[in-house]
Amino acid sequence: MIPLKTAEEVEIMFENGCILAAVVEGLKLMVKPGITTYELDEYCETSIRKAGAVPAFKGYRGYRATLCCSINSEVVHGIPSKSRKLAEGDIISLDLGLKRSGLFSDMAVTVPVGKIDKRIESFLEISEKSLVAGIFQATPGKRLGDISAAIQNTAEKNGFSVVREYVGHGVGRKLHEEPVIPNFGTPNTGPRLQVGMVLAIEPMVNMGGPQVKVLDDGWTVVTVDGTLSAHFEHSVAITESGPRVLTNCPMGGKKGDSFRI
Repeated sequence: MIPLKTAEEVEIMFENGCILAAVVEGLKLMVKPGITTYELDEYCETSIRKAGAVPAFKGYRGYRATLCCSINSEVVHGIPSKSRKLAEGDIISLDLGLKRSGLFSDMAVTVPVGKIDKRIESFLEISEKSLVAGIFQATPGKRLGDISAAIQNTAEKNGFSVVREYVGHGVGRKLHEEPVIPNFGTPNTGPRLQVGMVLAIEPMVNMGGPQVKVLDDGWTVVTVDGTLSAHFEHSVAITESGPRVLTNCPMGGKKGDSFRI
């Protein structure tokens, strides 16, 4: 059964999402050639704890860091390391979550390191557009498959592929709740979307084929063909007036001010 959130819980998740969005902005400023993924992780954990929250990922199923740092052909779950330095032309996916007041929020973004090729810029733009396309479908009365199909169609019509093995999910009282949200699917299929659902919509888009594998560390997922991968994610509440993005807060945002599509 898909859990529904109260209006009060959605407001708390918005506050949590604003914390995450602020941390992401700080991380973006730090992403430069020569910085280590360990330094990014340290900043992320310190910032989350200073805000009165706790990292959602640290200790989850044995994961030992606060931030997932996935570089280039790494899809998701890359582990921060003191020996891993970013280089000019890389792309890095930053995936982070927190828990505060008993509720979780989750988001991810992929950013360039220094200057990147125009072709890679376009790949990142399309990958983020696939997230936006999915969010547009998150309205009462639509079905889960409408979100999945919109993501898939946006990626594939531009010559890219979506990862099949890793998916979005409900979020709130637990980090991962029902429903499972594939990044591929058929319109007008799956559960009917209702007011009160909060969904972590998170396309993982590959520049090449969709096949992935897990490295020997047991966490890091990479593309089988070695091509680049991008990951974008927002926590989104379904409301009577449409999708409410809880992890993309306007500057100086106040209660109820989160972006709507």
